[in-house]
Amino acid sequence: MNELSLSVSQAIDGFNELLDQAYPFVIIEGEVSSFKVNQNKFVFFDIKDQDATLGCFMMLFDLKMPIQDGMKVKVLATPKITKWGKFSLTVKNIMPIGEGSLKKSQDLLKQKLENEGLFDTSRKRILPKIPGRIGVVSSSQAAGYKDFIKIVEDRWGGLEILLTDITVQGIDAPAQIVGAIKYLNEVANDLDVIVVIRGGGSADDLAAFSNEDVVRAIAGSRTPTLVGVGHEVDISLADLVADKRASTPSNAAELLVPEKNDTLSMVARTVTTAQSGVSAAIRVFEEDSERVGAEIENCIDMFFKENEASLLVMKRTLIQLDPNRVLRRGYSLITKEEKAIKSVADVTIGDSINIKFYDGVVKAQVLNVN
Repeated sequence: MNELSLSVSQAIDGFNELLDQAYPFVIIEGEVSSFKVNQNKFVFFDIKDQDATLGCFMMLFDLKMPIQDGMKVKVLATPKITKWGKFSLTVKNIMPIGEGSLKKSQDLLKQKLENEGLFDTSRKRILPKIPGRIGVVSSSQAAGYKDFIKIVEDRWGGLEILLTDITVQGIDAPAQIVGAIKYLNEVANDLDVIVVIRGGGSADDLAAFSNEDVVRAIAGSRTPTLVGVGHEVDISLADLVADKRASTPSNAAELLVPEKNDTLSMVARTVTTAQSGVSAAIRVFEEDSERVGAEIENCIDMFFKENEASLLVMKRTLIQLDPNRVLRRGYSLITKEEKAIKSVADVTIGDSINIKFYDGVVKAQVLNVN
């Protein structure tokens, strides 16, 4: 045998190169068995059907939904031959499929997130009454998105809508949804709300909206969130964690944007009511002012009537005490520096004094003091 020979390692490397070229990624469906986690980092399980079994390996941080034996799943994986000669799938993504497996996985994840408080009503934020800038996470080709846009335009045209166009179902959908929410929070400025929508579908079609990464992205959004996925009976974990849940994309539009005509009518009614209230208040004030004025006038009249005699006595007393009446009787008032002189001790020789009579004032100088 003169043919070129390979070492075992070279043979395995060569086989893996061929696999990489032929099957860089494969999507395989099957039932999970022998599921286990080692060292809290590595996940091992088998995926099988009635005729065959494949061994699988993945990192724990790539596991975004709870998995148990017996679940039907779809895996996105790279096939390879290990150095021990075992054929294996290196799994990058795994998603439960089928209503039973999906429900079981979602129930397990729901309990975990509920224990963390992600669904608490205290975390919910109020959406703006009339959002000016709306970020939308959806597929531009989806009927649900088109319904949403039509209703928003009909109810309140002219709002700014920024769409991040993504895949809304399938194994790639969760990563795209997470990326879109991150983009709208970090790159798009001054959004009033982020709306995550898709129309109805099977449990498998809607599974991406119960993915752990998607739920945490919505919970961590700095911008308030509104989620409308599926039909009214469909409730995803994204619905539970959002600030506001809509039953459908159409309902999301109705919850988000009021009818402009209804709003304008309400404003007009409010203004009319306010004007009527102000007018009524002014009338009451005027009536009260007239009443109070009349009461004050009556009180003054009564006061003077009741105290007329006392006021006359006071008037006579004031007249008698008037200094000018005393001066008219021949008396005078002597002052020095505008202070009354009451005693000879208040002056000295040479002082200038004023002598006030009833009809004038005389200035004088003290020549002698006895």
